[in-house]
Amino acid sequence: MASKQLEHPTLEDAVKASKVDPVDEPSVGWGWHGHATKTFKFFGWFFAAFLLLMIIGNQHGHVEDLYLIGFAILLVVILVWDSVRKRSKWNR
Repeated sequence: MASKQLEHPTLEDAVKASKVDPVDEPSVGWGWHGHATKTFKFFGWFFAAFLLLMIIGNQHGHVEDLYLIGFAILLVVILVWDSVRKRSKWNR
């Protein structure tokens, strides 16, 4: 009968799979290298626009609108800050 315990990958298995030296990128052990940053930025802009489009509706009070606008502005500020930070002279 097979065991019900899972075998967790070791750091060596992750290094072999990614072909990245863990000395250069210590995050190779967790499997994260930041390859999906374009996807995250796209969805960030998408959800900021979606929050602003949610203002159009049948709400009678405008408290909801303030929260939607506030969260959309916060999301846009984070996205702009990230793009400015990545354009610094150290990250070119």
